[in-house]
Amino acid sequence: MKTMPLRLPLLAMLLSGPVLAAAPSPFPTLDGKPPLVVAHRGASGYLPDHTLEGYAKAIELGADYIEPDLVSTKDGVLIARHEPNLKDTTDVARHPEFAARKRTLKVDGVEEEGWFASDFTLAEIKTLRAVQPRADRSKAFDGQFLIPTFDEVLALRAQQSQALGRDIGVYPETKHPTWHQQQGLALEQPLVALLAKYRLNRKAAPVFIQSFEAANLRTLRKLTPNKLVYLLDANDVRPDGSIDTIRPYDHVVAGDARTYADMLTPAGLKEIRRFADGIGPWKPYLISWQAMTDKAGKAVDVNGDKVIDQRDMTLLEPNSVIRDAHKLGLVVHPYTFRNEARHLAANFMDKPAEEYRLFFAAGVDGVFTDYTDTALATRHLMQQGQ
Repeated sequence: MKTMPLRLPLLAMLLSGPVLAAAPSPFPTLDGKPPLVVAHRGASGYLPDHTLEGYAKAIELGADYIEPDLVSTKDGVLIARHEPNLKDTTDVARHPEFAARKRTLKVDGVEEEGWFASDFTLAEIKTLRAVQPRADRSKAFDGQFLIPTFDEVLALRAQQSQALGRDIGVYPETKHPTWHQQQGLALEQPLVALLAKYRLNRKAAPVFIQSFEAANLRTLRKLTPNKLVYLLDANDVRPDGSIDTIRPYDHVVAGDARTYADMLTPAGLKEIRRFADGIGPWKPYLISWQAMTDKAGKAVDVNGDKVIDQRDMTLLEPNSVIRDAHKLGLVVHPYTFRNEARHLAANFMDKPAEEYRLFFAAGVDGVFTDYTDTALATRHLMQQGQ
């Protein structure tokens, strides 16, 4: 595999030259329009994930779409949380009245210990407060914000769209849909009903529904005309740049041996086109990275900071996934873009804008980002030819 030189000559090539100069747009997206900026879990670089305050901040920063992850309460209400397990994103552990609710539960076949939304009523959820789950981000707002329902998120979107005079999009994700079905708390009907309540249950609405499970999207395709996006995950990137891929949980349940990587082959993308309008791959599925390795093949701490992270990796050349998806009419919305230096490959020299430039120039149709403002500033500069 070819490694991209650190000064990113490929990026320079993509951003200049006769091909792009003759194009009507600096962005080789599917429709030629600027790529969407999706506020991943709200303004999650600044405030705790999935709070009304975080979504409002992302809208204030200019996000095209806000992204709520959806799980269900015991009484069937959709709330915005990253996982059914509440231990990392709420202050539930500080509530002695819920101490007995702590248990070990299998989610997608993996045992987890914690407190699960499916064991709580909405009234009980409303006694909890959100906390920052990431150790490298500020805890200053821990305990200040409520856990919102999807209904409340949609109401905020409607209010802010009217106030600002622009149609703010919503990009809900169904979290662990097969698992929720196994709990008797299927997500599909409640999701569609709420979109219909806000007159968003239509193809042209500023809505994408995303899922890591094809079975969930196939069900939704029968229930709603909304645009659907198939997410693709993995465990990690190996030192040689190859992806340590995994199987979707609905594939595991159905006995389907195919992995997410299999679904990104030309044949896999053709199948995705039958039930979705786009793909949301983890970034290295599009542009991977490679470690410097020792004789044993293990990654080396290149910068000597005693931590092996993205700063010790160099990028490989982009593969054909974006091009292959576009040929089929699929949009491509990779995740997740973050500003922290440890999430940036050595090529970017600690400059998050350079990562956006590379992916925008490569033709992605949108990005999931924790830092809406950085993504939008970079997009604006590229629109200005800078």
